[in-house]
Amino acid sequence: MKRRILLVDDDVAILLTLKAVLEISGFEVETAASAREAKLRLRSNEYHMVITDLRMESDTAGQEVAAAARKAANRPAVAILTAYPPADADWMATSTDKMLVKPMNTQELLRQLEALLVSHEDKKRRGTEKKLDSVAVTEVAEKKPRKLAETRAR
Repeated sequence: MKRRILLVDDDVAILLTLKAVLEISGFEVETAASAREAKLRLRSNEYHMVITDLRMESDTAGQEVAAAARKAANRPAVAILTAYPPADADWMATSTDKMLVKPMNTQELLRQLEALLVSHEDKKRRGTEKKLDSVAVTEVAEKKPRKLAETRAR
């Protein structure tokens, strides 16, 4: 199964170049040239990862895309790709898993994306396991009083 990526950038040359690099590396890639277009795609499709430029039609466009991706049912990994990284750690408070700085060596970009996908899937799996564990603990806690009451009734 190919991993699906939504690639968002208002610079068409970067968009098409990255799309080609990712497809050659085995990813299925859809593109969006604006935050608005990306948010529409996120409503109707599922992706394993969203890679978005930070500044497009506004300075916060990339953060809007990241927030929309975080609200998606399948919770894709989110990376911001920018030539203008914030000087402070404000981006870490956003809905972003990784900040990638343009320009970037192709092999390094692919290595970082692979690592992000693996860590993100692990995090999602652990989150699911924790939910299942808490459900199991709740079920056990609910059954114990019933068994105790049944034993006393005998």
